[in-house]
Amino acid sequence: MLGEQDALVVEVRSFDLHGVTYSDVTVAFPDHSVVEARLGPEAVPEGLRAGDRVMATRVANMVVSLRRPPT
Repeated sequence: MLGEQDALVVEVRSFDLHGVTYSDVTVAFPDHSVVEARLGPEAVPEGLRAGDRVMATRVANMVVSLRRPPT
């Protein structure tokens, strides 16, 4: 499976690893499934916080990146 899906950010926890900021992100999908992902800085919009709506890119049911939806 490869595609994008609307999601709601439930939680964001950022941490530094060897000078690079990674984020553990929990997102909820419209079908009520909840997924956790560890993402690098290139895969997370700046200033992401709980309650934000995002478009989640999923590959083989794993979230690989998040972006803000078009306004």
